[in-house]
This record gives sequence, structure tokens and C-alpha cells, in this order.
Amino acid sequence: MGNSDSKLRFRKAVIQLTTKTQPVEATDDAFWDQFWADTTTSIQDVFALVPAAEIRAVREESPSNLATLCYKAVEKLVQGAASGCPSERERQTVLNCARLLTRVLPYIFEDADWRGFFWSTLPGAGRAGQEEEGDDEGARPLAESLLIAIADLLFCPEFTVQSHKKAGLEGPEDMQALDSCEYIWEAGVGFAHSPAPNYIHDLNRTELLKLLMTCFSEAMYLQPSTDSSTLNPWVAFFCSADNRHALPLFTSLLNVVCAYDPVGFGIPYNHLLFSDQREQLVEQAVQVLIVSLEHDLAAISLSAATVAQQVLDPTAPSTDLEEQEPVGPDNLFVNYLSRIHREEDFHFILKGLARLLSNPLLQTYLPNSTKKIQFHQEILVLFWKLCDFNKKFLFFVLKSSDVLDILVPILFYLNDARADQSRVGLIHIGVFILLLLSGERNFGVRLNKPYSLRVPMDIPVFTGTHADLLVVVFHKIITSGHPRLQPLFDCLLTIIVNVSPYLKSLSMVAANKLLHLLEAFSNSWFLYSSAQNHLLVFFLLEVFNNIIQYQFDGNCNLVYTIIRKRSVFHQLANLPSDSASIQKALQRRKRSPTGLSRASSMETVSMEGSRPAIPAEPGTLKASLAATPGIEKLTERSRVSEDGTIVAVQDRHASQPEADKSHETGASDTESNSGRDTEDVFCSRQEAARRRLSSTSSSLYWAPTSDWVLSWKSKLPLQTIMRLLQVLVPQVEKICIDKGLTDESEILKFLQHGTLVGLLPVPHPILIRKYQANVGTAMWFRTYMWGVVYLRNVDPPIWYDTDVKLFEIQRV
Repeated sequence: MGNSDSKLRFRKAVIQLTTKTQPVEATDDAFWDQFWADTTTSIQDVFALVPAAEIRAVREESPSNLATLCYKAVEKLVQGAASGCPSERERQTVLNCARLLTRVLPYIFEDADWRGFFWSTLPGAGRAGQEEEGDDEGARPLAESLLIAIADLLFCPEFTVQSHKKAGLEGPEDMQALDSCEYIWEAGVGFAHSPAPNYIHDLNRTELLKLLMTCFSEAMYLQPSTDSSTLNPWVAFFCSADNRHALPLFTSLLNVVCAYDPVGFGIPYNHLLFSDQREQLVEQAVQVLIVSLEHDLAAISLSAATVAQQVLDPTAPSTDLEEQEPVGPDNLFVNYLSRIHREEDFHFILKGLARLLSNPLLQTYLPNSTKKIQFHQEILVLFWKLCDFNKKFLFFVLKSSDVLDILVPILFYLNDARADQSRVGLIHIGVFILLLLSGERNFGVRLNKPYSLRVPMDIPVFTGTHADLLVVVFHKIITSGHPRLQPLFDCLLTIIVNVSPYLKSLSMVAANKLLHLLEAFSNSWFLYSSAQNHLLVFFLLEVFNNIIQYQFDGNCNLVYTIIRKRSVFHQLANLPSDSASIQKALQRRKRSPTGLSRASSMETVSMEGSRPAIPAEPGTLKASLAATPGIEKLTERSRVSEDGTIVAVQDRHASQPEADKSHETGASDTESNSGRDTEDVFCSRQEAARRRLSSTSSSLYWAPTSDWVLSWKSKLPLQTIMRLLQVLVPQVEKICIDKGLTDESEILKFLQHGTLVGLLPVPHPILIRKYQANVGTAMWFRTYMWGVVYLRNVDPPIWYDTDVKLFEIQRV
């Protein structure tokens, strides 16, 4: 009964607030205390009892009352943080204020006139309730008081952490003297002691992190901007030296996420019998982490280059992060993350992230018997930020086969989401991570490890390596993915190009997939229907050349497939370039407007236990994404020299590979998607190829010409493959006639022991396209990340139905 009475009292207070036309004095404690003192309302109750329309009405009609409500709620949090919340009543008051602010803040952010409210100092407020009225210097903006109070409360003994007080000592602990580094929430990086689990503490931390996340969410209400100096003021202050808990809080969040094991002791169906408060905390912690790790975009390239240089050349004079001129306030979370260096810390982080990413892949004999987490997108963003901000971590990941524990789940997600337009963002981040990893030689080498796991994916069954898995999944995305994924094709092929010089032995299945892609992309109507499509052929030819020149010995399957499909290469070499043929090819395409042909891709039976990739359910909500930069904005070219070191290619025009030079003869720039409205990227499968046209192309309509075809056709790198065919085809035909062979295994055996030493052109230098930090991807990540946060926070729906500007919420 008491609970319903308390809800009734709370609702009455809300009605009083919305109907009062006169300002209520801040000193009228009897009125304001109704909102937090005598009520026990859950956050779901607060959202139900304070409707959006009423918050907006107060904002418009009695703004002073809304301002006083916020001020009084912050004041209560500050008082709770100062006293340490010794009593149950004080703790309840703090939680009620946190819930109320979580409800109200989004409606303050959505109104541009209100946005500065929290950053103004209230007259006579001092430090929000502390006795400093006469000292204007000490007056903090309300936002700062709120953030400091939240940080203090996250290390409040008996409320959010275990007390270390010795038995028998009376009175609460002194909050100002408390060293929060002794109260880190979980063992892991920089902390060895694992506190006993306490689900009440976990619940309280989760509520405060929800409020913190709501404070940070002001970013959602600002138009997307590529201005590199715009930092989120809430994040900037919270992650600055003004927050004395920055280090223990960063460590707590990271350790709680990386130490979490959703399966626990592995008791079947335990997640149905017991509620797991830790999961809610981990989910909130990873969201706060990824949003807090915000770097000044202008400083990204500088810091990444500096750290990479130090890792690659330890003899170079070290420049500490402090010695660099900081641009804007230095984000301590980014600072701490970039400084992690102990092997055991890297091991703990990598194992934890791999365990969480692999969780949805777990196979059990009992259906639905293990807990499946839903926050894998946030974990992928965290992994990306770790690799981006800490190059030592990236090199640690690639040092052993542990990187494959990250690769397999990513490929699973890519394959599973390929037909679902509401998960296009998930595919992008997976591809970006693989592009980043593929820029390092070790990644290509690790892919040669045999693939023995049997994760259920609807891909053909094969026996081979992780490289085969990568090729087969990429083929599946290209041939049967959602049309919206077409701008990612060059990214997918760049990854294969980067690893191709190190692939010792492709399986027959993977070899067939690569040749099928070449067959589809070298179709004349496809080549002529966009200024960019021929680049996909250049990438594939580069893959074949790399493998033939550097890994011929173990790749008899690929060589055999090239011989079998030799007509594709002859057709490419003899591609017609006269106007009549171009028009004829385009007419043929209009008559049969299909996507990439699946014919001859030799589709076989899918893996046992797999389910087909399914489109999004109608009505599914999705957040729009910022445009992704083109591949040449995403990457910089590097050559691998003879001693294995990687040298950046400086003079693009002198030493550019033909595939990239041919860009210049096509459209003026090749941002495959940049600057276009995301809704316009694809209209239909028929439109798909034509829409690869560059947004910066000067004309709205582009038409292929003979000169244009000749300009890139003459640069097709076919010499190596043609030489291989010239030498091997007669030999294979002779063996077949002499021995009457019809079995391919004998031909494969012959190719396995054959050699082309001295017969091929001089090997070309290996060219790697390494990911480079840029403002475009940083903007994409910010939009994607906040879109994920918006859609994942549904209980309660913190931002639902508010006027967000950073992205659009659309229904499929």
C-alpha cells in the first residue's frame, strides 16, 4: 500500500508543479521535498509519472519552476555527496533526485535557449549549497557541481562501494579525505583486489551512471559538425583534472567491463532463475566509457603518429603526452587509456573483450540455456578506441593468435547482420576494425592458422584457415548483403589486398569465391555503369598478383581456379572500349536489372545449426549514420621494403599503384559516400551500381566514354596472370591429354610441385593501405555511438520522442 501512496504523492507534486503559474520559492522546502524526500519511486515510475508533455509545458510556461527543480535536485546530490549518505533516507533521496534529473535533462537539452542553463552560476548559490555565498570565485556552474557530486557518490561507502571502516568506529567516513583509488570496483588494470559482489551497490552505481550518461547526451541535440574543436563540455569537465576521481573511475569502468563473465559457472538457465544486476552495470559502464573517450579530432592524427613512431622506433626521443601542446582540455580517460602498457593488463583487457564478443556465438545442447549479452556493438567501439588510442595494445593484439578470438566474432556479426538495414552501422564498425588490423603484417600471418571452430554461420562448409573464413564471409556480404552496403565493397577488398601477400594456402572454396567476385565485377555493364566500379577489379587483380608473386607454392587451389576461369582474364584484356559496345552493354543491363549474379559462385550446403541472415522486422527503429569517407581518405599507402619495414608512400603521383591512379582519370574525388544524404545512398538494387558515383563529381549525370575506358583499361595489372596462363595452361592441357585425366586432384598435385621461378615478371613491391585517423570517421563514430546508446536505453526510454539532432530515428 505504502508504495502506491508514495506514487500518488509524487504524482500530486508533479501536477502541482505543472499547474502553478507563479514561481515557487527555492526556500519552500515543504513543496520541493515532495519530489524526493518521502517517496520510493523506481526510475520506471518516474518516467511514467512525469509525462513528456508536462515537462515541456513547465519549460515553456513556468521556466523558473523548472530551473528551481533542477537546482534543488542538484543541491540534494551535492549534500548527499558531502555527507556520504550515512542514512537509508539520504540514499533514497539521492536516488530519487538522480532519477528525476535523468527524466528532465533531455528536455532541457532539446531546447537551444535552455542549453546554457547548467553552465551558468546561480546568484548566491556558491558551490551549490556549500557555505561560500560571498565568494564568487568559488561559484561553480550547476553542471560542474552535478558532475562532481555524481563522481563523489560513485565512491560513497555503503552506498556504491564497500566501507573499509574498522568495526566499532562510529560516524560516517570523511568523504573529502577518502582515497577513491582504494575503492576501485573490480580487480584488473592497476588494482589487484576484487571486492565481494554486492548487488545493491551495483544497482546504485547503474542509476548514477544513467544520470551521467544523460548529462553527456547533450551531444545528441546538436547538429552533426565536422568542426574538430567542438568537444562535449560535460565530458571535457568530467574527464579533466577537476574530477579527483577520474583515474579510479576510469579503472573501475574498464575493469568491471573486462572482468564480466555472463556465463559464470555455466549452470544451464541460471539467467532465467536469477537476475544479474552486474549485467546492467556493465552495459552502462561500457556506454559511459566509449562516450567519455572523446578526443579532440584535430589531435587524433598527431598523437596516433607519435605513439606509433615510439613503438616502431624505441630509440627515438620520447615525447610524453604532457610535453605535447594539448588542444583544448586534456581528456584524462584518453590519457590513461593511451598509457596502459603492462602485458598482464593488455592480456586481461583482450581476454575480457574476446569473451564478451564471443558470448552470442556459444553453442549448447540445451536451447537458450546460456545468457546472451546484447551490448556487443559497444564492446566493438571500445575495442576500436583501445586500438586507435593505444598503439602498444594494437601490437599486443597482433602478437599472438589471440587476435583470431576477436576476428571470428566480428565475422559472425558481419555475416549475421548483412541483410538487415537496421544493423548497417554494426557492419561498418566491424569492417573498420578489420581494416585497421589488416594494415599490420602480423594480422595477415595470423590468418594462416587453421579454422577449427564451428561457429554456426550460413556460409558454405569448408576446410581451411581463418583467411578462408574471411574471404567466404566477405563474398557473402558482397553477393547477398543489403544494397546499402555497396560503399563498403572497396573497404572489404582493401582488407583482402592487405593480407593477400601473407596467405600461404587458400582453400578451393575461397579461391572460387574470389574468382566469382572478379567475374561479377568485370561484367561490362557493371564496369560501365559507374565511374568507380573498375577499381574493384583493380583490387582483385592486386590480390591475385600478390599471391602468385609471393605465395605461389602453397596456393595450387587458386592457381587451378585461375586456369579454369582463364576466360575471365582474356575478356578483361579484350574489353571493348568503343562507344557502340559501351552503349550495348548498358542497354543489356537495363533489360536485366539484377544485383550481383550469384550464378557460378558454387553455393554449397551451409553449416549445420546456422540460420539464414534475415532482413529487419518492419517497424524496427534505426538511427541514421553520418557519411563514411572514401577508401583513399580512410587509408594511406605504405610499401613493405625488403627487410620487412613499412615505409609510407610520400609521392602519390610518382609511386601510386595503378588501381589508385585510375581514380584520377575517373571522378574528381572518390569519397564513395561522403557528403551525401544517408537515405539517398541506395534506392534500389537497380540503382546500386550507378550510385557509386562520387558526390563531388562536377556533373549530376555521368556517362562512360571510350577515352575513359582506355585510360584505366591500359593500366589493368594483367601481366603476371597472363604470363602464368601462358606457361601453365599448355602444360596442364598436355598432362590431361597424355594421361587421360578427368580428376582435378591429379592436376592440383602437378601444380603443387610446379614452379614459376624465373618465368614471372619481377615481383612488385608489397603495397599496404593502412587506416589513418581522419575527421570523417571520427564524426561517423560519434554519430554511430550515440545512435547505439539511444536505441539500447529502452528501459526506461531516456531519449525516446525527444528532438535529437545528431541523427534521425527512422522506422524500417
